[in-house]
Amino acid sequence: MPTVANSVILKYSHTIGRGEQFGPGFTSPVFVARGEGDMLYVLCRGSEYRPEGTRITVLTLGDEEYVTAFARGVTAQGPHAFNFDDGSLVWPTAIAFDRAGNVYVTDEWTNRVSIFGKDGDYISKWQERPGSGDSELNRPSGIAFDADDNAYIVDSGNNRIQKFTKDGRFLAKWGSAGSGPGQFNMPWGIAVDRAGDVYVSDWRNDRIQKFSPNGNFLMQFGTSGTGEGQFNRPSGVAVDQDGVIYVADWLNNRLQVFDPEGDFIAQKTGDATLSKWAKDKLDANPEMYQERERAYGLEREKDFWGPTGVAVDDQNRIFVVESARNRVQVYQKLSPTFVGPRL
Repeated sequence: MPTVANSVILKYSHTIGRGEQFGPGFTSPVFVARGEGDMLYVLCRGSEYRPEGTRITVLTLGDEEYVTAFARGVTAQGPHAFNFDDGSLVWPTAIAFDRAGNVYVTDEWTNRVSIFGKDGDYISKWQERPGSGDSELNRPSGIAFDADDNAYIVDSGNNRIQKFTKDGRFLAKWGSAGSGPGQFNMPWGIAVDRAGDVYVSDWRNDRIQKFSPNGNFLMQFGTSGTGEGQFNRPSGVAVDQDGVIYVADWLNNRLQVFDPEGDFIAQKTGDATLSKWAKDKLDANPEMYQERERAYGLEREKDFWGPTGVAVDDQNRIFVVESARNRVQVYQKLSPTFVGPRL
């Protein structure tokens, strides 16, 4: 029987960001999420020497206008004491939205989930004592909501996935330490597709696993290595409305793309150009242009360097976060190209 083969084409669009502790810029961004309208929320780790720096930066995608920033790091109470106030973030890992547009942020240092309004006002938190019991978290990382407003959280230190209501009530869990189907070794990223199936980047097992909404193992793909379809510590994972899967292949410094069955389609190693914010800063400091002209190896600036997160929106825009370069590279998925007769 004739078959239809299709390939995904990703076209580089532009780059967003520059290195800044405050205002229009990022410091060690780790994750990105699309908010309501055309808003983009970028989650940052900040820096150890400036713990009070901004953790979440909000901008518009159309004209890349800086909108606001919220959530700071901890504040010092003394030489060896810190204040972990409600709403402060230490090692934030991922960000997701419920149907009301509220912002949920996981933090692997405080072992809690902080909740903010869409404008950044602190609302509440989920926090049990760190542990391995039901609803307890040990270094939570990825978070994603399904269509019923339930949250799936990667409980990385416990090598499992936990499912909660939006208010933090425990619903289910699955997973254990190991390398077999349904087992994990320091999982990190998570995504939920339109059917409600759950995808998890199994970081130290160098693979992606797919589960039903109740945690039944469905499939896995990926092995350790540098070849097509292989991974070296996959971090972020995202799924678009067509079921195409995107993986931030962290130590291989690339984005890989797979079809819904987990077969390799394509990869990108980076195409970055100067962002609008970067140009604004250079225009205000002409001497920086001269420094760039003298810089050795500047051609490598376009390449991905340790991409940590990937997100996709309903307009088929793909956002790849680079913590080391304080930026987000944006791609546009074009319509599939069909090869062979249509059925």
